[in-house]
Amino acid sequence: MSGAGESGGRPRRRRVLGAEERELWELVTRSVHRLRPEKPKPAPKAETPPEAVPEAPEALSNGKTARPAAPAPRPRAPAPPPLTPLAPLEPKLRRRLSRGAEVDARLDLHGMTQAAAHGRLLGFLRGAQHSGHSLVLVITGKGDGGGLLAGEGGRGVLRRMVPQWLASPELRAVVVGFETAGRGHGGEGALYVRVRRLREGGR
Repeated sequence: MSGAGESGGRPRRRRVLGAEERELWELVTRSVHRLRPEKPKPAPKAETPPEAVPEAPEALSNGKTARPAAPAPRPRAPAPPPLTPLAPLEPKLRRRLSRGAEVDARLDLHGMTQAAAHGRLLGFLRGAQHSGHSLVLVITGKGDGGGLLAGEGGRGVLRRMVPQWLASPELRAVVVGFETAGRGHGGEGALYVRVRRLREGGR
């Protein structure tokens, strides 16, 4: 009875291994292999790279920030060819007109506004060219040259504007030259206009 009570009530002391027993235990544990291999650990998830941030311009040695390179300049369009200079009337033709020779056609712009006169002049000269005329008369009137607004009709305005229209690039393919008419055709209130011939096949 007493032996049973002592073995049941007192805890057993852990036996300490000796040096030889410890070496033997280490040899045994080294030869033991696991029945199930260890599962490989999942690879860590790759972190999403941050959004690309534009690099800041480099700083120069003097502390100033380097400016980005300027874009290459666009090639310029080639300049248009120079206009052919207007030619005056030949002296022989001028003498014939002073003696009473007639022109091929004439246009009277009296009483028209600038817009109406400009359109009428263009149509008249192009029609004269297609008809084969070489010299026409455009009557502007002398006028007093003052007191007229830019958009109003009047002889003074047309006397100043018609020479500008005749010398414009718009009419350079039609007009060879022009100059003030002789007295018998209106003097300072009219203009002789030489018309350029159409090229072959231009009709």
